[in-house]
Amino acid sequence: MNSGTAEVLRELQGIVETLLGEYEVGEDIEITMDTTLYEDLQLESIDLVVLAGHLEARYGSQVNIAEFVATLELDELIELTVGQLVHYVVGRLPETRGLEPSAPETAR
Repeated sequence: MNSGTAEVLRELQGIVETLLGEYEVGEDIEITMDTTLYEDLQLESIDLVVLAGHLEARYGSQVNIAEFVATLELDELIELTVGQLVHYVVGRLPETRGLEPSAPETAR
């Protein structure tokens, strides 16, 4: 994992921990690249909207989570992982493009 990916993962972990803290759950959940948003973190669709807003505020309009999830089939959305979001964000940032081989957006 390169530094750009690690930085985005840390940022995403912080955002998710904040979201989970609002519900007073998730204190014992380790958030890794393989953590699923719906099954492991039990995030709702509204949480994904809030998460998308945080990511856009942090990284700018080139990180459009709504556009990303619109490309997913329902089963892919249900199985969406933190790692997939990290790879999407890293791939959208001009300063990180070319630093790491692109992972398919729906790869686990």
